[in-house]
Amino acid sequence: MPVTVTLSSKNQVVMPQEARKKLGIRPGARLLVLVMDDRIVLMPEPHNFVKHSSGRHKGSWGKGHLERQRRAWRG
Repeated sequence: MPVTVTLSSKNQVVMPQEARKKLGIRPGARLLVLVMDDRIVLMPEPHNFVKHSSGRHKGSWGKGHLERQRRAWRG
């Protein structure tokens, strides 16, 4: 359910308690700020970007794509 927050005079926003609890966000946590068209998206910074991202695009390039690229790089 959407919640309205107010931007302070110091450009700060207080994240609602329910959102912090659901995502396990504590004081000092780092957040990623994404600007998407007319939206701002805040999300907790992953502890390990490689682990978080691995396999994300599996199958996007088709079978054998990586090996073809490696052969091309070798000449």
